[in-house]
Amino acid sequence: MLSSSSSSNLGLLFGLGPLLMGVVDVITYIVIVLLNVNIILIVLKDKSLHEQPMYLFLCCLLFNSLYGSSALFPRLSADLLSRTHAISRPACFTQLFLIYTYAVSEFALLAVMAYDRYVAICDPLHYHSIMTQRKTFLLVLCAFSWSIFFISLPFYLSIRLPLCGNQITRLYCANWSVVRLSCVSTVANNICGFFVTVTTIFVPASFILFTYIRILIVCRKSTAEFRGKALQTCLPHIVSFVTYSIAVFSDIALSRYEPGQIINAVALIISLEFILIPPLLNPLIYGLNLPDIRRRILRIKISLKVDLTQ
Repeated sequence: MLSSSSSSNLGLLFGLGPLLMGVVDVITYIVIVLLNVNIILIVLKDKSLHEQPMYLFLCCLLFNSLYGSSALFPRLSADLLSRTHAISRPACFTQLFLIYTYAVSEFALLAVMAYDRYVAICDPLHYHSIMTQRKTFLLVLCAFSWSIFFISLPFYLSIRLPLCGNQITRLYCANWSVVRLSCVSTVANNICGFFVTVTTIFVPASFILFTYIRILIVCRKSTAEFRGKALQTCLPHIVSFVTYSIAVFSDIALSRYEPGQIINAVALIISLEFILIPPLLNPLIYGLNLPDIRRRILRIKISLKVDLTQ
């Protein structure tokens, strides 16, 4: 069995007991589910939306948020309400695999969405011939397959390690926290981890930056009206990319510190950012900034008010 000392410190961080912190955790998870499911249902129920690649990619991004949140919050709630804060080795590695495939898929999906915006803005006349249903499906399949493929190798190396310790310094089973417990050399794990980090984070991030450089070049040569429409469709994606990148790079930097070298409260907050902020933020920024979704939300509110008054 592996245990986490951080779970017992989470309630102390916010001045709450374990029971109240567990309730806060459950409420947070429910809010995440409601926000993301509502936007997904709005898109899927409207034929004019779910036939557009941009909105299908958005649904996949929100589904990935639900996937990653489900890997963390139910288990975290159980830890907060338990006295032992223990997790079995199989459950730990299952959580590890789920959280890391979520993290890699998030960057891959953001790269796919950047490509979609690049084609729509830089080559609008050929957009529908390029972004066909078949290509849209293949891009989504590649995004999720990309994460499973690259996470499988470090996962395989980690699961084979004999562990001498059982104290995890995170609120969840992070790969580096588990590898630190090994009784043998972890050079292969370190090399593999570096390769996977560069491939799954810096490659998509570089591609996204490249697409926006191209978009900026096109916008500079276009009318003010065109620039306004381009900004309106790109702004939610830019916010998602920037906030997620900051959270991921902060978590990577945090993993390099030994326990005790950084304030515990800071470490707890940083370690949760990449899996807490996107699921809460994405449905809000897309729902509020994309006119098509905003209009449909307003229609639903109006219809509900009419039903209540009748």
